[in-house]
Amino acid sequence: MSTDYTAPLDDIRFALDHLADLPAILGLSDFAWIDRDTVEGVVEESGRFFAEVVAPLNGIGDTQGSVLQDDGTVRTPDGWTEAYQACVEAGWLSVGAPEVYGGGGFPHLVGISLQEMISSAGIGFSLCPMLTHSGIDCLAAYGSETQREMYLTKLVSGEWTGTMCLTEPQAGSDVGAVASKARPVDDGTYRISGTKIYITYGDHEMTDNIVHIVLARTPGAPPGTKGISCFIVPKYLVNDDGSLGERNDVTVVSLEHKLGIHASPTCVLSFGDNDGAVGYLIGEENQGMRYMFTMMNNARLGVGLQGLAIAERAYQQTVVYAVEREQGRAMGGDGSISPIIDHADVRRMLLTMRSQIEAVRGLVYLNAAALDHAHHGDSDATAAAEGLAALLTPMTKAWGTDVGVEIASLAVQIHGGMGFIEETGVAQHYRDARIAPIYEGTNGIQALDLVGRKLGLSGGAVADSLLDQIASVDADLASAGESLSSLRSGLSEALQSLRVSVRFMNEAKATSPIDAFAGATPMLTQFSLVVGAWMHAQSAVAAQKLLVDGTDKYSTDFLEAKIVTAQFYGEHILPRAEAEARSARAGSAAIMALSPAQLGA
Repeated sequence: MSTDYTAPLDDIRFALDHLADLPAILGLSDFAWIDRDTVEGVVEESGRFFAEVVAPLNGIGDTQGSVLQDDGTVRTPDGWTEAYQACVEAGWLSVGAPEVYGGGGFPHLVGISLQEMISSAGIGFSLCPMLTHSGIDCLAAYGSETQREMYLTKLVSGEWTGTMCLTEPQAGSDVGAVASKARPVDDGTYRISGTKIYITYGDHEMTDNIVHIVLARTPGAPPGTKGISCFIVPKYLVNDDGSLGERNDVTVVSLEHKLGIHASPTCVLSFGDNDGAVGYLIGEENQGMRYMFTMMNNARLGVGLQGLAIAERAYQQTVVYAVEREQGRAMGGDGSISPIIDHADVRRMLLTMRSQIEAVRGLVYLNAAALDHAHHGDSDATAAAEGLAALLTPMTKAWGTDVGVEIASLAVQIHGGMGFIEETGVAQHYRDARIAPIYEGTNGIQALDLVGRKLGLSGGAVADSLLDQIASVDADLASAGESLSSLRSGLSEALQSLRVSVRFMNEAKATSPIDAFAGATPMLTQFSLVVGAWMHAQSAVAAQKLLVDGTDKYSTDFLEAKIVTAQFYGEHILPRAEAEARSARAGSAAIMALSPAQLGA
């Protein structure tokens, strides 16, 4: 059985063009130098590279893991350093980074498509460049010119990597409880002290230096999030000429032993065991939370993408297995032993996987496209694009990762008993996927963010605008005829119910907030399911048009599959939205009725 990852290039191209509208982004003045053929070449060649260089290491990374050595340094799995350096030399890690700092200058949307492929090839491997890109975004937005010159070009090139150091033992999702200290000294630097946990790639040997972005409190800072500042704390201090100096006072205390992503070293870091780690203030004191959200929001999009990427890898492996594994006699067959893909229930599970993968891909790419329009569009479109990106981000992160876990679980189910055996490799996808709904803000926090902040953006106008955009596809579905009639009617009903839920949430926030927040998670899922149906509607309409007009870009089988997959989603996945709606609008009475003792505490 072949389990080598092959990037779904046709699916990625189709999503770029017909769901995220890449041609419109390439029409923006900042990207006028890029043509569609160039993007095509970048996507195709990078997919080949990741499949050949990164994908074969995925299983090795899982079984070996990263190891904390006796000298306090971390060793990554065999082949990791060589593969990372190959990525750097090929330039794949900097395609979407700003050109002014040595990056490729491509749209974020194109960078996201590459990130999908490297994440599918090896999620543990991809976490390192993902966190580095978050640091790039933070320093590009808020760092001083000196800081950018000293650190940013090295991060963009991949010569150095970056981390986000937020979480502490007593402060998980409650970032306002951060207690690490930053003591100013006469030379304009700070001495950082404290302990940070869950630091992804907090130490490794793949690069010469690691740039930690650290949250800490200066003397006299206000309590809570208002008193947090943001600092650069390099593993090795950097001399004025750019050369590396002495080791900073940062120590790896331990590596976490995790359910999955074993290759990714998740470190406990101690800052300042001696005189204090040397740190450099980013921007102004007490503005660190605002700066860190630049990193976190982009990381949340990246984590939602991880759900998609693991799902895609698991699906590809599972389809191969379902064709090769023979068991039972399928109804309607010739009576001989059948491959399990011929059984209706297995086919249902495969389409459940495939249809949700395509829906999530559309959501992720639409989110990335909104960021491109927000950062590079004209002034009239910027605010609307920013609002759309803000609204989509909690859905991308939460629904994308929930779907990733569901699909990885279905992959195990279709493999049957062999799925529970580690040697097949499919269990790794399930274990790797399970962290994604937790880190970068748990999915419950994403739901609270959606209901508490995002539904009310611009007085509710942002959400209303998106709902109206979804409604506008009805005319295209009507023109498509009978083949898409069930999707059309299902989307229309689901959209009407979603409008009711949005109205309920906005009213409940004002009169009974606990009722709104009790239903926040089903609200997010309902909204996401409807957005997914909208993605499928656009996909099916585009595929049908290409079938009628003719194209040499996609095969007839590929386009017909898009239409059928959209039909399946409308008939088998979208009905879940109404169940979520009933839960979202049910209020908090039953949820809060039992005391902790009655719950067994």
